[in-house]
Amino acid sequence: MEKVIKIDGRDIVFKSTGAAPLRYKAQFKRDFFADIMKLEKVVSKGDEVNVDYLDLEIFYNIAWVFAKTADPTIKTPLEWLDDFSVFPIMDICKELQDLLINSLGVTNSPN
Repeated sequence: MEKVIKIDGRDIVFKSTGAAPLRYKAQFKRDFFADIMKLEKVVSKGDEVNVDYLDLEIFYNIAWVFAKTADPTIKTPLEWLDDFSVFPIMDICKELQDLLINSLGVTNSPN
């Protein structure tokens, strides 16, 4: 699944594939699915944000992995982020929600 998001006046392609969790682990030495589960704790009942669990690094890492999956030539996470004068991470994460759901999706296969 792919999604294009305009960031800092540029169209940036993000892509979710089966390799994204492995790419995440290889780059950040962290478990992709465990980090996504940590994000669940950020939004408590309703739409209230629980800042005790807010870890923006996870958001940045996930955004980079999806961008790297779409374009293997992008730079390291810090170099890539330095190329943007603005990077509204909370807006971007809302846009990437479908890719995250796709990463966690389960398909039913006939027996």
